[in-house]
Amino acid sequence: MRWAILAAVLLVAVVGPPAIADEPAAPEASPLAAATEALQTNLNIVWTCVAAFLVFFMQAGFAMVETGFTRAKNTVNILMKNLMDFSIGTIAFFCIGFGLMFGESNGLSGTTLFGLKGIVGNDWQFTFLIFQTVFAATAATIVSGAMAERTKFIGYLAYSFVISLVIYPVFGHWVWGGGWLAEMGFCDFAGSTVVHSMGGWLALAGAIVLGPRLGKYGPDGKAKAIPGHNIPLAALGVFILWFGWFGFNPGSTVVGDGSIGRIAVTTNIAAAMGAIAAMVTVWLMTGKPDGSMTLNGALAGLVAVTAPCATITPMGALWIGLVAGVLVVFAVNFIDRVLKVDDPVGAISVHGVCGAWGTLSCGLFNAQSTLGIGEVNGGLFYGGGFGQLITQAIGVGTAFAWAFVLGLILFVTIKKTIGLRVTGDEELKGLDIGEHGMEGYSGFQIFNG
Repeated sequence: MRWAILAAVLLVAVVGPPAIADEPAAPEASPLAAATEALQTNLNIVWTCVAAFLVFFMQAGFAMVETGFTRAKNTVNILMKNLMDFSIGTIAFFCIGFGLMFGESNGLSGTTLFGLKGIVGNDWQFTFLIFQTVFAATAATIVSGAMAERTKFIGYLAYSFVISLVIYPVFGHWVWGGGWLAEMGFCDFAGSTVVHSMGGWLALAGAIVLGPRLGKYGPDGKAKAIPGHNIPLAALGVFILWFGWFGFNPGSTVVGDGSIGRIAVTTNIAAAMGAIAAMVTVWLMTGKPDGSMTLNGALAGLVAVTAPCATITPMGALWIGLVAGVLVVFAVNFIDRVLKVDDPVGAISVHGVCGAWGTLSCGLFNAQSTLGIGEVNGGLFYGGGFGQLITQAIGVGTAFAWAFVLGLILFVTIKKTIGLRVTGDEELKGLDIGEHGMEGYSGFQIFNG
């Protein structure tokens, strides 16, 4: 026996220990799985680009709404503002804003991706940039309507640059870039607050610092209507915006999957209900189904559903749109007649007020478990308790404080330096002549006050 053991030891010493089977290697991805993954990646890129192009076309919608709801003598000025806030915003967001919003966080903002530095051959990163650029431009252009018909062009350009460079991206980082609001569980899927309320509260600050148009308020302080010159153009703008919203909300999935259809349905229902509710409300209040208020009702529904569109049922969208349609009518009257803030197109009410409502509605109507997209429902009306609603309220309050306070500082600074408002004579003649030296409708200009 001793000789057998000794022989075994000598054998191990010479030959080595018996081989132990290696862990089985992970099977390589099959050609079919690899092809499927590549197809899904390319589908995501295509869908996100298509959605970005739809959102870009919303710039035309904003331009048409603002032009139609204001006077003919300011048409060129309005078109130039919408063109240039997108152009300037694109460059500012590319160079700095995108990095502040989506770069590696220092707790307050991003610190990388400025000018897409270091990004080479990353098709998705370029796709995400163009999608986020058109969102940033939307936030900037909202302010134009509330400040229409009396703002110096150079002052507006300065504002557009700053919001796209810093104000919008930093708040966006808190929500969409992994910041502190995101960590709290704040819900804003496509931007009722990040985009719309941000623009609406900045618009409020700008309209306050700027002051009302000449002739808007009489000696007794009562508001006077200053009708827009082209309601058909405004209606076309609303339909363009409604169309573009099918990129705005469903596109925020940034994934080509089945949720796109569901989000499109909730978006459409809220818009339709918003239009109906606004029409009925103003009809009961004035005895007439006012067209301009009804158009704003559709936009109010769209703005409100933007935050919860992915996490609510179609019935929830109906109620959200209904409240938004009623709310926008009262908000327009309150801001115009009580606060005496002159907002020619109702941008503060549509985007600021209804954006806040839509964001809060996540805490009421979120139904993730019901939809099969989560383990529990977050909305109070679906058994989720008050937790989500409180989080939403914190986010809405933070957005107001951030945008309104910084907006006041920004607009006062512009007013004290390069100037914010045109002269009274330029306002009476029209900004097309005073600011741009041309007419929007050559030979048909009407110089009215």
